Amino acid sequence: CSFPSPPRPAHFSAFSGCFADVMSTFTEVPQAAPVAVFKLTADFREDSHPKKVNLGVGAYRTDDCQPWVLPVVKKVERMICEDQSLNHEYLPILGLPEFRSSASKIALGDDSPAIKEQRVKRVQSLGGTGALKIGAEFLRRWYNGTNNTATPVYVSAPTWENHNGVFSDAGFKDIRPYRYWDAARRGLDLTGFLEDMEKAPEHSIFVLHACAHNPTGTDPSQEEWKKIADVMKRKKLFVFFDSAYQGFASGSLEKDAWAIRFFVSEGLELFCAQSFSKNFGLYNERVGNLTVVAKDGDNLNRVLSQMEKIVRTIWSNPPSQGARIVAKTLTSPELFAEWQGNVKTMADRVLLMRSELKSKLLAMTTPGTWEHITQQIGMFSFTGLNPKQVEYMIKEKHIYLMASGRINMCGLTTKNIDYVAESIHEAVSKVQ
Repeated sequence: CSFPSPPRPAHFSAFSGCFADVMSTFTEVPQAAPVAVFKLTADFREDSHPKKVNLGVGAYRTDDCQPWVLPVVKKVERMICEDQSLNHEYLPILGLPEFRSSASKIALGDDSPAIKEQRVKRVQSLGGTGALKIGAEFLRRWYNGTNNTATPVYVSAPTWENHNGVFSDAGFKDIRPYRYWDAARRGLDLTGFLEDMEKAPEHSIFVLHACAHNPTGTDPSQEEWKKIADVMKRKKLFVFFDSAYQGFASGSLEKDAWAIRFFVSEGLELFCAQSFSKNFGLYNERVGNLTVVAKDGDNLNRVLSQMEKIVRTIWSNPPSQGARIVAKTLTSPELFAEWQGNVKTMADRVLLMRSELKSKLLAMTTPGTWEHITQQIGMFSFTGLNPKQVEYMIKEKHIYLMASGRINMCGLTTKNIDYVAESIHEAVSKVQ
């Protein structure tokens, strides 16, 4: 059925026309630059070249270049689905208790004195980024007094781009780089790192990558970590670990958490942002945890009371599904063992791709040194390719990688590694 439209008021046209002359509230909003890694992925998708390769994406891929749902995760998801006792009520503001406690245990160890002495508290977060955010917001408000916008925050040069953004958005005005990557040697600049810590004002905040440094894949050795911890203690610096790859880096939970556990054993108070995106493959569930280690429980209770207020104004209550998957896996000996096997499967594939890529480059006598590919660890490798060589790889070879030369080793497969190695050889041979 249709009905005739009612007659419009005589002033309608003039009234509606006046809106065209009103400037939008949003006219002066500038266009933000796209996030580089997501822009790279979008460009890759639009490329129709049959040999295209994406080495930029920060996620695990199988040898068929497909996302992998861990078998143990599938199993636990079915268990959760069939559990009639579960519902969708709000979790506590600080998160699922069994998730938080089990997450901190794998970071600090079951036998951690700090846990036994009740000097550890936790906050469930929206991924590792959320843990960094809560920690940064708390430190800006309450570290060493109130409103600490002038406290220096040190991040490695280079670092994951979100480190700068999170602390800047939290209100810190003085974010400084500390030397980390030695481009000439393609390894850790320990001397520069230690010197920058020595020169830092007391009580400065240092963001440290617990393992599988992003983007370089270069970690300090245990002896080097001891030297770093010694300066941290002596200079009264505050440690904020970012642990996004535990287990995923070496295949060993203990090895990848060694630095965190050592710092705690040295009596340092610290924050540790944990992510379960990589080691559980739960990228879109946003499962994270902030572990807080202090010298005594009384201080911790006050810290958590303030963090609870911060969480309340950001996401109020965290989601449950991913946290339940992690908690059920970590608290069941059988599931925990299966998960460790799944994590080792991912770590071993990355290690294999590192070995294969280096071998192929050496076999072609590719100009430069390539030992760093197997000396590095984790998902990412700083290849040493310069921006012009990266541009050549993208435009001429349709191989997508970050402008810094960082590649995701998971993007390499047995089917494309020859093409990638040949393309790297060509790029460094032709482009200076």
